[in-house]
Amino acid sequence: MLSAFGRAFRTPDLRRKLLFTIAIMAIFRLGSFIPTPGVSYPNVQQCIDETASNNDLLGLVNLFSGGALLKLSVFALGIMPYITASIIIQLLRVVIPRFEALHKEGQSGTAKLTQYTRYLTIALAILQSTTIITTARTGVLFQGCSESVIPNDSVVNLAIMVITMTAGTGLIMWLGELITERGVGNGMSLLIFTSIAASFPSALWSIAGGNGGVGKFIVVIALCVVVIGLVVFVEQSQRRIPVQYAKRMVGRRMYGGSSTYIPIKINMAGVIPIIFASSLLAIPGLIAQFADQSAGWVQWVSRNLASQDAPLHIVLYTVLILFFCFFYTAITFNPDEVADNMKTYGGFIPGIRAGRPTAEYLDYVITRITSAGSLYLAIVALIPTIAFIMLNVSTNIPFGGSSILIVVGVGLETVKQIDSQLQQRHYEGFLR
Repeated sequence: MLSAFGRAFRTPDLRRKLLFTIAIMAIFRLGSFIPTPGVSYPNVQQCIDETASNNDLLGLVNLFSGGALLKLSVFALGIMPYITASIIIQLLRVVIPRFEALHKEGQSGTAKLTQYTRYLTIALAILQSTTIITTARTGVLFQGCSESVIPNDSVVNLAIMVITMTAGTGLIMWLGELITERGVGNGMSLLIFTSIAASFPSALWSIAGGNGGVGKFIVVIALCVVVIGLVVFVEQSQRRIPVQYAKRMVGRRMYGGSSTYIPIKINMAGVIPIIFASSLLAIPGLIAQFADQSAGWVQWVSRNLASQDAPLHIVLYTVLILFFCFFYTAITFNPDEVADNMKTYGGFIPGIRAGRPTAEYLDYVITRITSAGSLYLAIVALIPTIAFIMLNVSTNIPFGGSSILIVVGVGLETVKQIDSQLQQRHYEGFLR
């Protein structure tokens, strides 16, 4: 594998793409440390140090921004607005027939949907930046901190901060597209990978030198290796449904007669169910932050929903993951559409009649596979949290199920792309 990396850097075209990708990732990390105009950076650092142990607000966004959110930098929103916009546009395909028609038009329709996603990303960035600045100005973002992170809260200064954070999100979106066009791998996924991986060293150091100790540090490393191995094994697994195409004459040429298969992954939903579940469970805690902290319902929410080690939080988290796994799979994979396409091109599953019986068979297979995939997703999401609770280690570290799934998934896809380009030039990739 190391020799394959050496060959990749010895290949001029591939070396140029790899260096370009690394440069964009470095620029992305640099922007995470540039403070937004109007923010007192020393006060922000002091508030982070004072409230690091109990700051669970907007933790998912902070994770995907590589810690830039709590620093109130120009890239504070990270890639989260684009992720949310992409998910919303994908879900709206079921509700809005126009979006579904654009999806079926091919490249032109996809370009139009991408344009809608960009517009929605900017709108969400304005909304999220306004929310974050409001929480920072009112002291909700850093509860218990005596310093003011925004000394000048005039309307002009707040408007400049909103515009800066929104422009930062637009720049991140552009950087991700540059990686996709001129670099290696999917740009947005690699930026998320960079954000999450950047927080690993500090988290490991906090376990080894903080409340964990060397013994717990070794246990956490071993646990992460086991979970990563499980994720790699399952993410590479797939159910292959054989498809046979009948021979047919088109003009004077004979087409068809070939055999192929439909690859169905065990985890077709990816990390989306975990993101949905985490976002929904964060809403009650976010609302409670703005209410009277002495109220009974606020204390109940903080104790049972906002706390990651609460039994009710764990149960609801599991149920939401299972639900969204089936929901998202049902939206992204349509058995009736696949069956109609197979029938149009003369394809059939051996032993299954074309048309409606094929759709029913595919729905049966998808239901069974999704059942196993949803359980796998829930286990991966809960193993780190439960293990950290048993080890008495802070659960506010980036070793949750979502981060591991994203890091491993993006790593596998990027290596596959590099491997395919190496095979085109040397007929030998990473795996021999």
